[in-house]
Amino acid sequence: MGLDVPLMSDSTTPSTPPVESRTSPDMRQSLPDAFSSIHVPGADASWIRRFLAFVGPGFMVSVGYMDPGNWATDLQGGSRYGYTLLCVIMLSNLMAILLQALSARLGIATGRDLAQACRDHFSLRVNIVLWLACELAIIACDLAEVIGTAVALQLLFGLPLLGGALLSILDALVVLLLMNRGFRYLEAFVIALLGIIALCFGIQLVAAAPPMHSVLAGLLPDPKILTTPGMLYVAIGIIGATVMPHNLYLHSSIVQTRAYERTPAGRRDAIRWTSWDSTIALTLALFINAAILIVAAAAFHNSGHQDVAEIQDAYRLLSPILGLGMASTLFALALLAAGTNSTITGTLAGQIIMEGFLHLRIPHWARRLLTRGLAIVPVAIVTLIYGNRGVGDLLMASQVILSLQLPFAVIPLVMFVSDRRTMGEFVISAPVRVLSWFVAGLILLLNFKLLYDTLAG
Repeated sequence: MGLDVPLMSDSTTPSTPPVESRTSPDMRQSLPDAFSSIHVPGADASWIRRFLAFVGPGFMVSVGYMDPGNWATDLQGGSRYGYTLLCVIMLSNLMAILLQALSARLGIATGRDLAQACRDHFSLRVNIVLWLACELAIIACDLAEVIGTAVALQLLFGLPLLGGALLSILDALVVLLLMNRGFRYLEAFVIALLGIIALCFGIQLVAAAPPMHSVLAGLLPDPKILTTPGMLYVAIGIIGATVMPHNLYLHSSIVQTRAYERTPAGRRDAIRWTSWDSTIALTLALFINAAILIVAAAAFHNSGHQDVAEIQDAYRLLSPILGLGMASTLFALALLAAGTNSTITGTLAGQIIMEGFLHLRIPHWARRLLTRGLAIVPVAIVTLIYGNRGVGDLLMASQVILSLQLPFAVIPLVMFVSDRRTMGEFVISAPVRVLSWFVAGLILLLNFKLLYDTLAG
């Protein structure tokens, strides 16, 4: 959203051509089946037609900002502390908007996704470490999706958690069908599910009728967030669950599905429209995350249910407290849509990472079944031994694993977009470089703090 201007180079010296135009040992295209497959109208077309041609990738990455892993922290923040932590949700989304814009810029300017860029610049040993860390993050993310889908199926249809987890493996068929029909169909499906989530929480917001003065006050930072240990812990959890590592790999690849002109002017135009796309999409993610916290605050904070932190507890209490019979059903339906959406983007990210680091391609269905199978095993074991409460703890553990992987994505991304040899004229300006390293450092610091507190506790 206007990020195209400040992200441009601040230097007037002759620019170095980006990596795509230089000699490289391997110039395989990212997601070759979908690369440059979506038509972009020419310069004589209206701005709305050109913008709509670029709409999609931002909404696909926004899925990671509203997956089941985020729900627990939002529910906990709203039920315990009312609207106070709304400012934290807003801050975390602003940081995410910056990092996703950098990811899209890398993909468009260089023609390389983040995994390919790592392979180009780092040694084999470093790349193996990065790949293993990415695969672990994909499995951890899929773990949260399995749990979210299983819980939603249990709440909606009474299925046991283990049965719901096993049933979730069928989403591989949905992903395969959509991929075969074309990338635009995949994007449309994701956007439709996002619309369902937004509608569900929109209705719940109206039913909750939160006091607007309290909501607006929550958008202003409150010093007691830093001085209250419990509130600080939840705030760190909200930020820590916001930036998903695999999203940075994903975004740098799927922006290349557009058939924009591979010229400096064409790339500059593509960067502008993709920045708008991701900013609007992440604003939707901000609305949904804020809505979860606001509904929890309105329903639980002042009604004697400040201990609500589990998804199942929220489902059970929403309808009677809000006085809306369908409130709980809408909540579970939104959870199911979020879990399904995250599955699609997780599959794509896994393929991008495997191809980028290893040059290894396997069928999408095989990749999906492999990742989902590895995620189902711990869910099945924990469910059989510890029951529902153990699944909640496993969900938190998956977020800790994601926190561990975050440096392996954020640091290379900021390093690449700050390097003129890699980006050429599209290198980010000095002020944006400072801001990017600050945001990266802050996110990493808070994630490590969350990790330390979780392990210490």
